[in-house]
Amino acid sequence: MPDTSLGFRFRYRLSGQPPTIQTLTFKDTETLTKGDLTNLETGEIDLAATNDTTLVGAIQETKAGTDSVTTARVITDFDAVYGVYDANARLIGATLDLAGATGAMTVAASSNVDLIVVANSTAAEETLVMIAHGEHWQQP
Repeated sequence: MPDTSLGFRFRYRLSGQPPTIQTLTFKDTETLTKGDLTNLETGEIDLAATNDTTLVGAIQETKAGTDSVTTARVITDFDAVYGVYDANARLIGATLDLAGATGAMTVAASSNVDLIVVANSTAAEETLVMIAHGEHWQQP
């Protein structure tokens, strides 16, 4: 039975290395929830949204942050693979968009190509995704 909680959970890196976790500063006064994907703007993080082009990765702790003051730990690897509850069968190579607010992030049908599916899954399995090429802030 898959984990049906919302959010993105680190599963592995394509390189086989452990995740790189950096401490980054909040851009806005907002709450970010463990498992939310983040976006980088002017060197600081905020909640990612579909069509953002500088996605960073999943926040590793829930924090109510203050603009330019609060810091949080975030996975920053472009090759990080995340598990997300989706309730849809997915095929490897399919593209998806981010959807949902803090604490309720998931995936939706693709129009902006935020994420790419890295393994086939049934509706009963979690969907494994990574940030799509060109959408990650440190894409090689």
